[in-house]
Amino acid sequence: MTYKHAYQRIVDDVVALIESGELAPGDKLPSSKELQEQYRTSHMTVRTAVTILRDRGLVESVSGVGVFVAHPKQ
Repeated sequence: MTYKHAYQRIVDDVVALIESGELAPGDKLPSSKELQEQYRTSHMTVRTAVTILRDRGLVESVSGVGVFVAHPKQ
């Protein structure tokens, strides 16, 4: 079994949810606190995962509101 960093597990799971359609454009991701509890990890790990997802253009952060699945770029 190959070891994955906690942030990579979060990224992989969110990507899988987007690809399967369980998370659609505009859907809100669970809060940072919820993800920390779900993955039993730190705030920094969740933040790293969200940064990777944002850099890939898969999510958008709205300050004070949350993180949402991005709409596909035309």
